[in-house]
Amino acid sequence: MSEQIQSDVQAVDALARKYHEIKSEVGKVIIGQDEVVQAVIISLFSNGHSLLVGVPGLAKTLLVHTIADALDLEFKRIQFTPDLMPSDITGSEILDESRHFRFNKGPLFANIVLADEINRTPPKTQAALLEAMQERVVTVSGQRHLLPKPFFVLATQNPIEQEGTYPLPEAQLDRFMFNIPLDYPSYEEEIQVVKETTVIQNYSLKSIMDAEEILFFQNLIRKIPVPDNVLEYAVKMATRTRPQTKMASDKVNNYLAWGAGPRASQYLVLGAKCHAAIRGKYAPDMDDVRAIAKYVLRHRIVRNYKAEAEGVTEEMLIQDLF
Repeated sequence: MSEQIQSDVQAVDALARKYHEIKSEVGKVIIGQDEVVQAVIISLFSNGHSLLVGVPGLAKTLLVHTIADALDLEFKRIQFTPDLMPSDITGSEILDESRHFRFNKGPLFANIVLADEINRTPPKTQAALLEAMQERVVTVSGQRHLLPKPFFVLATQNPIEQEGTYPLPEAQLDRFMFNIPLDYPSYEEEIQVVKETTVIQNYSLKSIMDAEEILFFQNLIRKIPVPDNVLEYAVKMATRTRPQTKMASDKVNNYLAWGAGPRASQYLVLGAKCHAAIRGKYAPDMDDVRAIAKYVLRHRIVRNYKAEAEGVTEEMLIQDLF
């Protein structure tokens, strides 16, 4: 075994250990939601952004803040409202005391940004956020300002009270690596939540890694090899969501208006690599692709009217792909 390969193997082992340490620290604050925590961490190490969908009161903000603390990253929260302007999030130029223009950074200049209720702000402000997500820069008055590394956006959407909102179009949803649904806790978990949050809390989180280590592990994920059959399986899964193509099933043709694009194939492979690595595996298999497929595909397939009328959900159609 060459020194480089041996070094990469040791790095994967280190990532798996760090992942379990992060989960342990987050578990001191967040009760349950194991799959959600795992999905958020996978998207972060894959250098992708995530969209959290859940009703109010499920500790979305606390979850993101806790992960940021465990990773020793700067955290900012932006509450998206109908009157929010692009400059409110990107920053703006101001005239200082010496009568020179100086760029005043907005809340986007952080490692982890929580974009709370992104569908409640107008498309112009949404576009400013999505440009920063894609390019990792902010452009103000013709000047480009680099965002810090790593840079990770976690946006939230409330699935109820849709009146007066600005739903993200499919092209903008495609910028998010994962769409992560949050559900209510179980009865037992809710008992524990109430017990621990209605008394004085005395917990302290330790930082498991820093920004430099995260960038190292993001690069490591890219270097993990993928067997040809796993790569073909991921691409085939994305291709089969496209109606009226030769790989599409009858269900897809009957119930989908649009399928997932090539970015879905890329994220299926990247997510599978990271899912394998946090388990100490040195290459992903088909099980790793299946484990993250629902997060990658659920916001990239568009149901038609027939599917809505018959109650056929995205999850049912994704399950059919397996």
